[in-house]
Amino acid sequence: MPMIIAIPDDYHGLVHSLDCMQLLAGHDVRIYTDAAPPTATLIKNLRDAEIIVPIRERSQFTREIIEQLPKLKLFSQTGRSCHHIDLDACNERGIAVAAGSHASPYTVAEQTWAMILGSLREIPRETALMKSGGWRNRFSTGLKGKTLGVFGLGIIGKLVAATGASFDMRVLVWGRDSSLTAARAAGYDVATSQNDLFEQSDVLTLTVRLSKDANEETRGVVTAAHLARMKTSALLVNTARAELIAPDALAAALKLGRPGYAAVDVYENEPVLKGNHPLLQLDNALCTAHSAWLERDTYELYFGEAFANAAAFAAGKPTGLVNAK
Repeated sequence: MPMIIAIPDDYHGLVHSLDCMQLLAGHDVRIYTDAAPPTATLIKNLRDAEIIVPIRERSQFTREIIEQLPKLKLFSQTGRSCHHIDLDACNERGIAVAAGSHASPYTVAEQTWAMILGSLREIPRETALMKSGGWRNRFSTGLKGKTLGVFGLGIIGKLVAATGASFDMRVLVWGRDSSLTAARAAGYDVATSQNDLFEQSDVLTLTVRLSKDANEETRGVVTAAHLARMKTSALLVNTARAELIAPDALAAALKLGRPGYAAVDVYENEPVLKGNHPLLQLDNALCTAHSAWLERDTYELYFGEAFANAAAFAAGKPTGLVNAK
């Protein structure tokens, strides 16, 4: 039967253009493009919704918010992570939660290399220089023979490492035992410690998963002391999660010149509005707006699953449920 389906946080304004929107045909679909709306506005927008399709983890659905959504029957999450939804509150109110299973590693790996090459070859600066009538007067940095540090050799890390190896870079890995085992199997070098990884890397990529469990194992795993060990010519790339780095440590380190450069796609508080972030004030930081996954095929994948779960629930045949409902 037709349901009211709300999609908050579409501040890129792209969801309406997806082919998978046809999965919701016949339903009352309401898309909201507010960027980080106040809680009161979020609740007002969603009060009549029977199904909510959250976009990744952009809004936190706390008990306080859930209790003010009287008609809600289902959260149909884009992607796998549901840590931003209070599952206990949902269980108590009989609200089902469905999640997807797909996450493309390629789009993040591609963004990582786009940022490495864009930073070391100074593509944004050179483009702006030519548009203003100027001409480049300094060398860029090549990759052959340099050390690519990979912190976390998981699915994405393996793609990043393989690309580095194709450029004839030395690949140096640190992470959990599974990462070290995979590194040895692939013929990569293994760092003796996290400090060693940071000291040796010419380009260092963070491809570690952010812990969601109580012990917060990887939250703040990169400290100011680690950054201070990096070369003045080194580039740190973070396309994983901002919280992997201790609060404010990266901006402070860049001001001190260790590392010399950073390329970042993730931030502690998103979206970053009106240029209000310390990294955006630094000439040695290349910043993109968490756009690694902003690619049509990835969107179709994420939203296709979420919309299919929503349609199945509306038809009385729920799929993809992750809670006790």
